[in-house]
Amino acid sequence: MTLPELVALLCLNLAALVVVMLFLWGLALRLRDVSFIDGVWPLGMLFLALITAVRTDGDATRKFLLLWLCAVWAVRLGWHLLRRWHEKGIDGRYAEIVETQEREHGWSFAKTALLFVFLPQAVLGWLTSLPVQMGQVEHAPAMGWIGWIGAVIVVVGIGFESIGDAQLSAFRKDPRNKGKVLDTGLWRYTRHPNYFGDACVWWGLWLIAAETGWVGIASVVGPIFLTFTLTRWSGIGITEKAIARTKPKYADYVRRTSAFVPMPCGSAWKRDPVSGVIGVE
Repeated sequence: MTLPELVALLCLNLAALVVVMLFLWGLALRLRDVSFIDGVWPLGMLFLALITAVRTDGDATRKFLLLWLCAVWAVRLGWHLLRRWHEKGIDGRYAEIVETQEREHGWSFAKTALLFVFLPQAVLGWLTSLPVQMGQVEHAPAMGWIGWIGAVIVVVGIGFESIGDAQLSAFRKDPRNKGKVLDTGLWRYTRHPNYFGDACVWWGLWLIAAETGWVGIASVVGPIFLTFTLTRWSGIGITEKAIARTKPKYADYVRRTSAFVPMPCGSAWKRDPVSGVIGVE
């Protein structure tokens, strides 16, 4: 595939996802709630993988792995997050965004939902999922050992975040744990096993794509962006700020537990307040 053809493919994919997000924006206006976007976001990335698959003729094995590994990840995570939204209702994070824009700028719910939620999510989902788009383009070479290592990493990542989510769900269902901090199972070694598993999935998918040469290698923008988002932007920081408000003992958990990469208890990865670099304490 030539560079102009690749650019056209990616632009059409982005346009298609924007159309989907506009439809979901209309649904959000009827519900007066945007919180379901977390659940449909991974499904949007699967949508991009699917529409790419029908328009490319890359290596069959590689396409199969990229598509189906993405599908397993997206369906599991999407179902988990949509079920959580159905049970809990409006997410306080999104409610705060809407209220802040209305109070400070006089924006309507519709404008905030479109410009702060649905259109950005289309661009960010498209960017993160570049490996499953660009990895399906080239027919040669055939799947090699790097790709298979990537597939193993994806499976490990899906398993890691699935177990972490299951442990957290079970913990929250026990009324005796109200106000307590989950620090057992995978949560003993990392404060965010779900985020770490997510990163593993997309770095693994990138390895599968990277075997195709410069096109696949260039898709590294996706996992880099996702890792940055989880560790430095809207992931760990926002989540932990909300938890700290309701759980006084969370500060002690932070001091002794790695933020992202699983580490032995007491070897916490923390962000340097000056440089912003995350490292081992």
